[in-house]
Amino acid sequence: MTKETSSITSGRAELLPALKRELKKNGCLTREIMDTVAGRSGLPLNEIYGVATFYAYLPLAPLGQYVIKVCRCLPCDMKDAQAVIGGIKQELGIAPGETTADGKFSLELVNCIGACDQAPAMLINAKLYGNLTPQRIVEILKSY
Repeated sequence: MTKETSSITSGRAELLPALKRELKKNGCLTREIMDTVAGRSGLPLNEIYGVATFYAYLPLAPLGQYVIKVCRCLPCDMKDAQAVIGGIKQELGIAPGETTADGKFSLELVNCIGACDQAPAMLINAKLYGNLTPQRIVEILKSY
């Protein structure tokens, strides 16, 4: 193994931890941050971007103070998660992948959040809300 190959291999092994550190420090992974990580790791930018976009928990843009994650797995879908998403869209005026103009809320659609017994469910930051209805969404959001 050449010195260059060894350096790239160790760069790959440290890539995800490096991205997590940058996320914690900066709140998101912008192009500039990924350029910096590429320079430090010796990996090409497209590889950094590929890893950053693969993991849903690595945002590429700043998120709101409260990140709403609506579960889209089968149990939630069968219990009308679409109506919950519609309620959030109507109440906040944003679509999935967007953040309110005041930076307070971001809306994301995610796979299983581990609350199938409470479908449809969502997380606001780390707080779980289950058995949701569009009416309950309004109450929950107003509490924030």
